[in-house]
Amino acid sequence: MKYHKLKADEASGTYVMESPVTETDILQMAQQLAMSRLSKGRALTDPKQVFSHLQTLLQYHEYEVFALLLLDSKHRVIGFRELFRGTLDGASVYPREVVKIALEHNAAAVIMVHNHPSGDPEPSQADRTLTTTLKNALNMVGTRILDHVVVGHEGCVSLAERGLL
Repeated sequence: MKYHKLKADEASGTYVMESPVTETDILQMAQQLAMSRLSKGRALTDPKQVFSHLQTLLQYHEYEVFALLLLDSKHRVIGFRELFRGTLDGASVYPREVVKIALEHNAAAVIMVHNHPSGDPEPSQADRTLTTTLKNALNMVGTRILDHVVVGHEGCVSLAERGLL
């Protein structure tokens, strides 16, 4: 992975700045790094790390985004896809489109994720209802929902950890 102002150092996991950077540069680099950690073929083994990467990708949007982390049968990443963008307080999510994307990528499992631009990651009743609707739709085509993660500035909430899956 190559950053225009950042280069890998000799010490593993460290980087050297080639020139001054702005906050925007830093956020962009963090998002690129998070995407690389969720790239094709990576096995997901640490939920907290996955939550951290998802938060980095979605927490700064000023509008709601619904995305899917598509996984194979061994829970390795097939891809990360933003499916729907909405407004400050909601996004329309269409189950047919979610199922279509899962089938197109031959996903055995998915992790759903969306952000709350307000910053509060507490799942709404609409989030819970959507989770049930999508779980039922994906079950019909043999794709499991491993989690639905709600991202905010204050952290992430996992509906699976809350027993809502």
